[in-house]
Amino acid sequence: MKYLYGLALLASLILWSSCRNDFETTPSTGNLEFSRDTVYLDTIFSNIGSSTYTLKVYNRSDDDILVPTVRLGEGEASNYRLNVDGLPGKTFEDVTILANDSIFVFVETTVDIAEETTGLNFLYTDQIQFDTGGNQQNVELVTLVQDAVFLFPELDDEGMVGTISLGQDADGNEVLIEGFVLEQDELNFTSEKPYVIYGYAAVPNGETLTIDAGARVHFHANSGILVANEASMKVNGAPSSDPELLENEVIFESDRLEPDFANVPGQWGTIWLTSGSTDHEFSHATIKNAVVGILMDDNDGNRTLTMDNVQIYNSSNVGLLARNGNVYGENMVINNSGQSSLACSLGGVYNFNHCTFANYWTNSFRSFPALQIDNVIPDVAENDLIEANFTNCIIYGSEQREIGIFQSENTSLQFNFNFTNTLFRFEDPNNEFAEDPNYDFGNDALYTNTVQNVDPVFQDVVFNNFNIEQGNSGAENLGVSETNPPVPIDLNGTPRGNPSDAGAYESIIFPKEEDNLP
Repeated sequence: MKYLYGLALLASLILWSSCRNDFETTPSTGNLEFSRDTVYLDTIFSNIGSSTYTLKVYNRSDDDILVPTVRLGEGEASNYRLNVDGLPGKTFEDVTILANDSIFVFVETTVDIAEETTGLNFLYTDQIQFDTGGNQQNVELVTLVQDAVFLFPELDDEGMVGTISLGQDADGNEVLIEGFVLEQDELNFTSEKPYVIYGYAAVPNGETLTIDAGARVHFHANSGILVANEASMKVNGAPSSDPELLENEVIFESDRLEPDFANVPGQWGTIWLTSGSTDHEFSHATIKNAVVGILMDDNDGNRTLTMDNVQIYNSSNVGLLARNGNVYGENMVINNSGQSSLACSLGGVYNFNHCTFANYWTNSFRSFPALQIDNVIPDVAENDLIEANFTNCIIYGSEQREIGIFQSENTSLQFNFNFTNTLFRFEDPNNEFAEDPNYDFGNDALYTNTVQNVDPVFQDVVFNNFNIEQGNSGAENLGVSETNPPVPIDLNGTPRGNPSDAGAYESIIFPKEEDNLP
């Protein structure tokens, strides 16, 4: 009997299901809802595809809805591309949205600015149209397209990407990277258009790459600039009147312009100032989101790199890595590095005045200090550290010890360093470094009028804002005003006081939260 009961129940279920209206739909009445009314596809370069953006379309009703058409306003001529619930195209018919459910619409674009306008910037628009006539609903699509100068390796006769040689490895094998040598007419980057570089752009022997104020230089993944033997790089940024636009700043960053990539480390390679290159100058420049911001190799006894008003952020390895370099910097800020923000490695000559070297890396574990000084790589090489002087600086971060000093056991090598009127973080609760003379903070010859483990009170380390708070910062009034050379103006363009504050900025009064309310 129980089997007959089971068969009867099964039959009733089949009969009931056959009478359901699962596949009956109601025509659209123009009552769809959207996750956004306008889809802004962030700025892209001409002929370079955008990221994919997502639009969600909701059916809030209790009925399954049939949308007769979903299409781009410009139809097949549109430069936008759609994917509607898994199907690619530009026009779709009979799109079903189940009751109290939703579908995804994915949007991309690629635009050739030359086909649309003769300007340098172009606002490209279209719309996604749902249904027609009185039931039509539109979602606007907006993209800013920038014209650019594209620099890239040529393909050889076999279709292989061009390479440049970095010399030979320890086994005598030639080391090649994808890249190309800049032509004579490419050695001046202007502010007229952004530059987009694929591979490594090499400055030829004995030549100078000049970058004008206001220039924007963008790098594709695994790309950068390489300055060859006896060549130079001159970055001629200037003070800007608009702190948001930074119209005269020279900015080096990746070619991903979407806000989600604005602070992602390691998107491109490095600016590599190779051994034998010389007389580099960087002024009013920002370098961000590289693997290594600047890599500076051996000096020839003369200064190889001079920097003023330079900021380096979000380097997945090191912000500034100098190996036996001869470097001078003032009004510099380096932060957010996977290893050290500043590495003065393998000896050399270094002088920094009114600089802030910080590290608040949060992407993963960090085992390197914000500042590392050494004159040896064990079993590789060692050199004299002729001098490493830090005057009126702040060296701070999220770790207990933000200074690391590593000296060769070869006592015949010079190892000279000094911190003067500088605030730094170095906590040693277990006295692990008590016997190391390089960490004798009471030695005036090494640590002159320094302040240790007092909060500098930065304004916003997450957004790389290293202004210090007036009345609360441990760096306030710490600086010695007479320096050689003098640095009378801070990174904001503000005249320094007497005494000055340590770091790249004079202290300011932080705005209160209520000051930002509408």
